[in-house]
Amino acid sequence: MAKPSRSKLWFLVHSWLALPIWIFLFFICATGTIAVISQEIVWLINPAVRAQAPDADTPRMGYQALMDAIAKQEPEASVQRLSWPEESQFALSANVGYPGARFTSIYVNPYTGAVQGPALSFDLRQFMRALHGWLLIPFTNGYSWGWYLVSLLSLPMLASLVTGLVVYKRFWRAYFQKPRLRVGQGARIFWGDFHRLSGLWSVWFILLISVSAIWFLVQAVLADTATTISTQGVPAVVARDEVPTVTPGQTVKRLPLDEIVAVAERELPGLETQHVFFPGNAYDPITIAGRGAYPLMFQYAKINPYSGKVEELRRLSDRNGLEFFTESMRPLHTGDFGGFWLKLVWFFFGLLLTMMSLSGLLIWTKRTAQATAKALRPARADRAAAREVTE
Repeated sequence: MAKPSRSKLWFLVHSWLALPIWIFLFFICATGTIAVISQEIVWLINPAVRAQAPDADTPRMGYQALMDAIAKQEPEASVQRLSWPEESQFALSANVGYPGARFTSIYVNPYTGAVQGPALSFDLRQFMRALHGWLLIPFTNGYSWGWYLVSLLSLPMLASLVTGLVVYKRFWRAYFQKPRLRVGQGARIFWGDFHRLSGLWSVWFILLISVSAIWFLVQAVLADTATTISTQGVPAVVARDEVPTVTPGQTVKRLPLDEIVAVAERELPGLETQHVFFPGNAYDPITIAGRGAYPLMFQYAKINPYSGKVEELRRLSDRNGLEFFTESMRPLHTGDFGGFWLKLVWFFFGLLLTMMSLSGLLIWTKRTAQATAKALRPARADRAAAREVTE
């Protein structure tokens, strides 16, 4: 019996050392799949997140009416931001500050204005996204190195897609044939069929996840090297002579929030307001942001809160081609731009991708284990023969 070559033994060692990468890939795919529907899971377990209308004909309250309702229930709170989710069954969230530099978020029913409870500082949705995105490793000096580890997986994932299509000869023919998933012929055959079948129908999704994750890697490098590709100019401020003066004890009067939102929606046709950012000081405008005809990107208007004058607009047409690509990457990666049913599509293909990584791990481990046993068999035979001679 021939002894295994030294190069083959080193190849087997190399194969076993790839095991942590396989496990890491499975972990990232699994956590990312859960993160897609993490907001819906929070809705199931936390009643404060749910928004129920008194009846089917009850509309959402106006913007200023909501502000008045929050002020009545939380008189010491200073609202810093209002955020409306895309799905109507969710309560809106309000970021508020209290005396003593205490900040939190509260859930508000958009139909009644009732404050339904405080938000957790780190709920399941935030936990899953942080675990998937940067492994909970903190951002201390620039981007977390956990972010780099996760985004680097995009390179072998994209390479696996390309090499898989090369190995699968004339793969396009499989789209027009009856899918083959053989059950009852052993685990290796089943997982091999599953891996090929899932990969074939998930080509678009794997490509999308890989390319968007590569952008996350580039984004971190750009940020950590203080490099920008943005065409956005200097942030707008309210001119000093347009800020009203008041005597001590007086309150600065601002326009009703409904009027300010109406100005933004008039200047940005098709805008669906999702976020309202309130001024941090007397010279800050109010920012109204939301999506429009192109659901992957936000537009915003910065409005003078005293006069309704438009201080700054950021339209879709203000972006160049590169910004259209880069700003579309995050919603395409998460599936968070088309409501619940689109999230289910991302969840389904994320589950397929997770099972593909698991099936690939099982197939690879079994092959490597068999090759290792085969390579070690001559060594065992030599030892047995040596024992016989000594005896």
